[in-house]
Amino acid sequence: MIRSMTESPVQFWSSEVPAGCWSPVLKEPAARALCTDCGLSRSERAKRCGQACQFIRPDYPRLEQQVHGRARLPYRPDELHFGPYQSMYQASLRSPLPGAQWTGITTRIAERLLEAGEVDAVLTVTSSAEDRWQPVPVLITEPAGLQICRGMRIGFAPLLALLEPALARGYKRLAVIAMPCQAYPLRVLEQELGFERLDVIGTPCADNTDTPRFHEFLTFFADDPNDVTYLEFRPDHYVELRFEGGRKQEIPFLQLPLAKLSPDFFPLTCRTCVDYTNVLADVVIGSMGGRGEQWLIVRNERGRHLLNLLGDELLLRPTGSAGKRTSAVTGYLRNTERAASGLPVRRMPNWLRPIMSRLMPYMGPRGLEFARARVEMKAGETLIHLRQMAPERLDTMVPEHVRELAKPYASVIDPDGS
Repeated sequence: MIRSMTESPVQFWSSEVPAGCWSPVLKEPAARALCTDCGLSRSERAKRCGQACQFIRPDYPRLEQQVHGRARLPYRPDELHFGPYQSMYQASLRSPLPGAQWTGITTRIAERLLEAGEVDAVLTVTSSAEDRWQPVPVLITEPAGLQICRGMRIGFAPLLALLEPALARGYKRLAVIAMPCQAYPLRVLEQELGFERLDVIGTPCADNTDTPRFHEFLTFFADDPNDVTYLEFRPDHYVELRFEGGRKQEIPFLQLPLAKLSPDFFPLTCRTCVDYTNVLADVVIGSMGGRGEQWLIVRNERGRHLLNLLGDELLLRPTGSAGKRTSAVTGYLRNTERAASGLPVRRMPNWLRPIMSRLMPYMGPRGLEFARARVEMKAGETLIHLRQMAPERLDTMVPEHVRELAKPYASVIDPDGS
């Protein structure tokens, strides 16, 4: 492991760090309730958290109008679930990039922006020197630098702490690869920050935790968490793991040892997130709505331009959808409500789990229906946990579209009608 190519002492996991990778030593985060450490509290003006945080008083209609030229249209197919969009695809690179989580679309778009000279730098994450799963924010100014940013990390990444340093170094045209809870404050502050150009390449989220707690999950499969080189919760209801030495393991969701995790494995922030699909990014790339390929959402003209940068490198297919989500969502929310109320969760009998694990990829929700199911699960879960743990936030933290998504499950979410 070697130092980044700057005066900074920060080290990265990669044994060979290309030129043009810069990551400063960060301030400690300020104490915040319901915080995913987006990095804003580590900046010189940490009080902006109160203005910009997704978990205080989000205003998605206003920001959707600001970013995309219009708010979501509930009557347009899937916009209530996924936010404003121009088009959606299943997508893959014709030539997958080594070390990518899928084929490397996200980092390839960032590479093309640097190759074409359209941005000065890309703000994203790589892995810390000590832990391949710990994300470390980094500014990349050379296309080759994106090599060390491919793949997944799990944990809170203070990405936005590097916005002010980027401006201080003269980077006025910036691309940011961001999660939803990073994209929201970024868009709130976009005009104030004064970048000449800002491209947001988004990924969907599917619940997060801090890296040490994620190790708790990995130790079910390996003695050393760093022996696990790859993890993906796939939309075919399997989790895929890869290990040092090339071994691969596929485990049905229903057979994961999730009941053994500590009750606070997922923090309240992630249990009450209202934006799984990253509605404020220009383009979104992830697996949640795919069927063997990535799910790609083009949200606006900037997103269309980012997609066009890849030209013939990118293979696009129509999205697909199959199965029915209602029973899956209802069962999930019923168990969530019982657990939040302190009641024992109803578990599937052990003898039935292998049978259902084989059937789910063929009978359960797939493709866009899987994505709709996850968004509805999160809408209901948000209301359940806020009602139980932070009822004072229900009126201010839950957007109207989330309430609409949860309406069909009202009797499950709030069985007492309170």
